[in-house]
Amino acid sequence: MSDFSPQLAASEEIRARIDTSTPHSARFWNYFVGGKDHYEVDRQIGDQIKEIFPGLVDVALTSRHFLGRAVRHLAGEPGLRQFLDIGTGLPTADNTHQVAQRVAPDARIVYVDNDPIVLAHAGALLTSTPEGRTAYLDADLYDPDAVLEAAAATLDFSQPIALIILNTLGHVADHDQARDLVRRLMAGLPSGSHLVISDSTATSEGMIAASAAYNASGATPYYVRGVEEIAGFFDGLELLDPGVVRVPDWRPDPEGPGSAGAASVDAYCGVGRKR
Repeated sequence: MSDFSPQLAASEEIRARIDTSTPHSARFWNYFVGGKDHYEVDRQIGDQIKEIFPGLVDVALTSRHFLGRAVRHLAGEPGLRQFLDIGTGLPTADNTHQVAQRVAPDARIVYVDNDPIVLAHAGALLTSTPEGRTAYLDADLYDPDAVLEAAAATLDFSQPIALIILNTLGHVADHDQARDLVRRLMAGLPSGSHLVISDSTATSEGMIAASAAYNASGATPYYVRGVEEIAGFFDGLELLDPGVVRVPDWRPDPEGPGSAGAASVDAYCGVGRKR
């Protein structure tokens, strides 16, 4: 079963909100992971950043692989059946609901974004198994209470939920504010819920230069942080092994993309459990 928010019906209005004159984070990332939903302005800054720091492509791809491994694990061993994915981005292959419902067909997934380009493509996120359910919310990370209230129409807040925030918190300029947003979201989830985070990190001169070039392009800025700052998002939670590590090193799949070249990937991730 799939749920559309009322805004999804107004496709012409949504598309009118899309700015194709400046680069856009979701389209830029979509270009890097091999998607098709991007414009010339996104490809131009993407190609410019590839010249500055080719390793950002590896960050994009390995972060996507991490999402798959984390969701498979949570739907498997801990047996989670509910996923709240904030900062969804544009649909590509192996979206959260596809990964989760391959393991658990009855899984429920709520996607959250407030971006018109993502909203315009949200129909691709709203396929579901007959046993499960998917929904899309046009909502804002900066309003955690509204996100949780709206998600409760699809998710059962008496049961554990996996909160997924990938490559999104870097858009929050103030680290203390970013931590507070995560804290408020997790405070609304029951015991046994999990937090899944990955973000690019200021762990090489190349990544720092790439971030500066991207921020100078007119796109919504993305601020790379130190590893200790990424770890701080998990304060008060029980970190799952192997802790906060580079994205290819989080439980690599021996039959899939592994940790080869992990030392050059400037992105860290972790999964934590709420006691």
